[in-house]
Amino acid sequence: MGDGSKDWSFTSHVGEDLRGIDLSGANLRRVVLDRADLEGADLSGADLRNASMRGVNLMKAALDGADLRGARMVKARLGLSNLQGARLDGADMRGIRGKYAVWREANWWDAIMDEKLTKALSKKWPKE
Repeated sequence: MGDGSKDWSFTSHVGEDLRGIDLSGANLRRVVLDRADLEGADLSGADLRNASMRGVNLMKAALDGADLRGARMVKARLGLSNLQGARLDGADMRGIRGKYAVWREANWWDAIMDEKLTKALSKKWPKE
């Protein structure tokens, strides 16, 4: 289990190399992670509400149970990441690459995303 007391809310980490970091259960509300490299990072159960994550690399990242409501994730790379049970209401996910991510029990249909991706997801991870 991660350090639940970790509080990065309202901090900026633009373009930082954070590969493999453990931020599980952390408070990341309104954190700025634009273009940061979070490949393989553990963000499970993290509070990422209204975070700015434009162009972030989240390849192979754990986002299961994360709260991404209102997060701005335009052009984020989410290949092979785990979004199981993530809350995505109002998350801006236009231009993301996430076809090979795990979307089980994540409400992707409440996020803003490209029609092409929603079509692919509705086949593989149907709306519950």
